[in-house]
Amino acid sequence: MRETRKADELRPISIDTSFNRYAEGCALITFGHTRVLCTASMEEKQAPFLRGTDKGWVTAEYGMLPRATHTRGGREAARGKQGGRTVEIQRLIGRSLRAVVDLDLLGPRSISIDCDVLQADGGTRTAAITGSWVAMRIAVNKLLADGIIENDPIHDQLAAVSCGFVNDTALLDLQYSEDSQAAMDANFIMTPSGGVIEVQATAEDKPLHWDQFMALKKLADKGVQELANLQMQAVADA
Repeated sequence: MRETRKADELRPISIDTSFNRYAEGCALITFGHTRVLCTASMEEKQAPFLRGTDKGWVTAEYGMLPRATHTRGGREAARGKQGGRTVEIQRLIGRSLRAVVDLDLLGPRSISIDCDVLQADGGTRTAAITGSWVAMRIAVNKLLADGIIENDPIHDQLAAVSCGFVNDTALLDLQYSEDSQAAMDANFIMTPSGGVIEVQATAEDKPLHWDQFMALKKLADKGVQELANLQMQAVADA
């Protein structure tokens, strides 16, 4: 609960890179009670629209297990159609990762990222993005070690975190009970050096001023830097 952590403090974070023995890259990432399994698969094939070029591609899929939340949700595969939220989040993950990858250096191959939410308590998309970078980094390290590619296509690091105003207080890394009450909540996808890849922000009941938004940005800067350190430690330990 927030009572046990400061307004600018992340939830307890862990990254397990050994959970899946088969994927080229794996990160089981935990933000408090939110748990997302991210795997990276290297495929020696191109996306159809890139055939005839030497470019690679990075894509992502995202889904929630039926009992990831308080009540059971049916599997989207059983319904035969993905929901709009699922499509939006997996597109966000894919384009965020592509922002830090040189697709020419990746060559005519694809990295497929799968993000499966095992348990949700707010911040599943930010956890998925943060974990996906770790899984992708480990997978690319294997390509480099095996001599399949000569130059590192990943040119920057990225992580993501949520922030919001709850009861007029700016909070870092919202859990569900906070996110559901937030007057504004925002997801920041950034590099550790402060580069902004994408920001998703919505005011729920009234407009917020830019100085309030910048208070959230300041929290995000701190959170992303801390997450980046945890990511690098996870990669080093893989």
